[in-house]
Amino acid sequence: MKTKFYTLSFLSILVILASCKTASKLYQKGDYDEAVELAAKKLQKDPHDPKLIDIIQTSYRLAVDDHQSRIRNNSESNNELKWEWMYNEYSSLQKMYDAIRKVPSVYNIVHPVDYSSYLNTYADKAGDVRFDRGIAFMQHYDKQSYRNAYREFQVAERLKPGNRDIIQKMNEAFSYAVTNVVILPMEQQYGYRYSNYNNYPSLDEQLLRNLKFHSGNEFVKFYSEWEARVNNTRADQLVDMRLATLNIGRYFDNRTTREVSKEVVVKEIVYRPDSVVKVYGKVYATITTTRRTMRSDAMLQVNVRDGNRRWLWNDNIYANHNWETEFASFTGDERALSESDKQLINRRQEQAPREEEIIRCLMDEINNNALYRIKNYFNRY
Repeated sequence: MKTKFYTLSFLSILVILASCKTASKLYQKGDYDEAVELAAKKLQKDPHDPKLIDIIQTSYRLAVDDHQSRIRNNSESNNELKWEWMYNEYSSLQKMYDAIRKVPSVYNIVHPVDYSSYLNTYADKAGDVRFDRGIAFMQHYDKQSYRNAYREFQVAERLKPGNRDIIQKMNEAFSYAVTNVVILPMEQQYGYRYSNYNNYPSLDEQLLRNLKFHSGNEFVKFYSEWEARVNNTRADQLVDMRLATLNIGRYFDNRTTREVSKEVVVKEIVYRPDSVVKVYGKVYATITTTRRTMRSDAMLQVNVRDGNRRWLWNDNIYANHNWETEFASFTGDERALSESDKQLINRRQEQAPREEEIIRCLMDEINNNALYRIKNYFNRY
């Protein structure tokens, strides 16, 4: 038991020394805020460590001097964001106060200042500035300005959480900033109405589902035609897609022939048991190799138009499905075949994929390619 106690004590000492050393390094690097917070955290476990107490006292004093100096400089600035800069400085000071307050014994030694009243004052001033900047952006009446306004209102709301005027304007700015995209039901051209295709899940529905959850742009929202109509959503852009081609190929055979030969024993002449003469001769065979291929393809036309049906962008999305197999047969003497020839001849002949499997592969590729292209286009916004 004593051995275990001594081991634990030794490990505790090492942890304390390592903590002191880490806080000391932060202090030496001039990272006074971090030194204060780390020392305060460690002092919760050992509030009487003299080295940590010395570090936290000195670091706090120097940190306060640095922040107060920046506050004075910012107060003399003509920049409208100076209140926010001052708020951030007071926020850092308050963070150190909160960290030290958690260790009562150290709190009584360091005597940190509570800056919460300053935070409230400058949060109000900084929030008002951000709100006014947002209002000014909204007067330009274009998408980018509304997005800038939305960002300003977001900052204002963080400074003045729950403020109804800010939240109302933020929602209003977002409604104008967002581009509402309606995915129209997909059309087919040229009468491609394969029965197996009709059993495949709707491509426009799959794309819409993927775009809704993986658009990559908070200012672009996607809707089906039905959703936009029911919710009376403003349609800024329309995406119509047409499956222009869907060709399920027929298999094509390419045959090649080659002659093979080999020296083999064609006869043995036995003169006596210990005297056998082998007679060699050449045997021949003709191998016919068939390479069977099948090529299928599809093309999706994508058109993007604005709310007035004016063309904005279009693209053709392609997909290909290639299948091939190889098998062989022979005529002639089997003894002329090599081992690799026999393996090819004995290979089981593969059947071409079914039509529904080909369509599934083509539609999956079309879906992935279309999702990438459409996302890439709308991420410009």
